[in-house]
Amino acid sequence: PAFLTSFEWLLNLTSPHGTGGSLSYSQLGFLPFLQLASLTGPWGMTFLLLLFPAALALAWDLHRRAPARMRSLLGVTGAALVAVLVFGAVRLGLPAPQERVKVGLIGSDGPNEDVADEGEPTRKLFQAYADEAGKLASEGAQVIVIPEKLGVVVDAAADTADPVFQSLADQTGAVIVAGIISVAPPIKYNEARVYRRGQPMLRYDKQHMLPPFESKLTPGTALVTLQQPPDMAPWGVEICKDMDFTPLARRYGAEGVGLMLVPGWDFFLDDVAHGHMAIMRGVESGFSVVRAAKGGSLYVSDARGRVLAEVKSDAAPFSTLLAEVPAEHHRTLFLLWGDWFAWVAVALLAASLVQLARRWKATG
Repeated sequence: PAFLTSFEWLLNLTSPHGTGGSLSYSQLGFLPFLQLASLTGPWGMTFLLLLFPAALALAWDLHRRAPARMRSLLGVTGAALVAVLVFGAVRLGLPAPQERVKVGLIGSDGPNEDVADEGEPTRKLFQAYADEAGKLASEGAQVIVIPEKLGVVVDAAADTADPVFQSLADQTGAVIVAGIISVAPPIKYNEARVYRRGQPMLRYDKQHMLPPFESKLTPGTALVTLQQPPDMAPWGVEICKDMDFTPLARRYGAEGVGLMLVPGWDFFLDDVAHGHMAIMRGVESGFSVVRAAKGGSLYVSDARGRVLAEVKSDAAPFSTLLAEVPAEHHRTLFLLWGDWFAWVAVALLAASLVQLARRWKATG
């Protein structure tokens, strides 16, 4: 358990794929166990998932020659699992936050199956999305999230596309988050643009690219937060694969974000395997997630990892979702202490290797 936990953690720090291969994601539907992520991140979940079968195997080896040790081993392992599940059940039973936001999500696997070309194709696609967004805004949506890479916008000609969403935001008061390919020759960004009534447009540049498809795009470095009234938590913006990485989500958590707005684009078959990874970031760093992806699904989840609403993006011509989601920030131990459990796993691994080396030397 210590070896594989340490390995997963190092991959998250060094690999362009983040925590994508973590065993912990297999437990997204087991909510009591998922709450452990608020304490240890995915690292504690992986450790316990591996500890249980390892303890059973060792207990089988010990049951004849050292039955007392076998009982101690099973007792400690069982107690740890029970404690985790009790903690999870209690956390899930806490009162639901009263601060809620009505969100709208739009996705399309039809008109927007690929990236629209710059100019008129992008403007027309923006208008088609804006028409759907207007309907959601008329039903009370306060923020509307649309997938990443709708089309190509060249900064020198941005007035052919941006006014479509800006005018809608001005008319309805809804915040609109839409993903595009932004070109400022010779640099290209995978960008989420945020349109707000009577305010300058905000830009968030995706920080973690998907190789090799996005290798020619320039990654961003800055956070984008939308400040709310003093009694409300701010909102944050990330794009798709950014949510595979714990450090970026923790940076937003440190800003007190209560709602994460995420344009995405999945590969049809991985709407759960990849699309739902973002749910764990919310549990770890204390925010709800609003994620709209083409080739996948539109969903909202709360800071406990509960999926509050979800629809596939395959309706024609557009899939839409309207839901209320908590927007209150939750402080977590993982947010405060970071990868502390990963360091514990590294220390256990080092101690095990030292002990093994001593045994080899003694029997050598």
